[in-house]
Amino acid sequence: MASTRSYRSPRRESDAADTRRDILRGARDLFAAQGYARVTVADIARHAGIAVKTVYASAGTKADILTELLTDAVQNAGAQETLAEVLRSEDLDAAMRALARGTRTGNEAHHETIQIMFSSMAGSDIAEEIWHRSTDYYRDTLRRVAEHLHTRGLLAPGLGVDAAADRLWFCFGITAWRTLVADCGWSYDEAERWLCRQAVGMLGDAARA
Repeated sequence: MASTRSYRSPRRESDAADTRRDILRGARDLFAAQGYARVTVADIARHAGIAVKTVYASAGTKADILTELLTDAVQNAGAQETLAEVLRSEDLDAAMRALARGTRTGNEAHHETIQIMFSSMAGSDIAEEIWHRSTDYYRDTLRRVAEHLHTRGLLAPGLGVDAAADRLWFCFGITAWRTLVADCGWSYDEAERWLCRQAVGMLGDAARA
């Protein structure tokens, strides 16, 4: 009796992956332009030039698509790489330059997805949940930076880890970048330089005042 072997078609798998990428890319564009609540699965299908059932088969529901887009942005923001560079820094100025550059890169690369997260939180429990998860992760990373600065004696006298971590979130958190760039119209270069200076002032000797 002949054995039955499963057959995998590389071409078919490649086509499926391309279709999925098209769906996710199109959904991101639509969510950013129209808002998550206003976009339907039919809109996503039309934008990608495919059938509605193909969207469900390839990427799931609209909520599944939103979850994947937001989760991908959180996981690929470069937080660990930035943290590693900060931990190699020998002084406060160098540490803040590395942190400003790293957080700028993550926020700039995912600015569209961050905007989707903000705009969809009011009508999506999923977006709100991912926002809390991402900010918890972000703040934990900044706290590790504060612990490093404290251990190396780079903080102003009397400034503890908790206070330093709060100041780092104020300077480099998601809302800081969004306020300056999206709301105030600053360039990322301007925001990076200014936020770096503010952080050094808030954490170093000037923080004694």
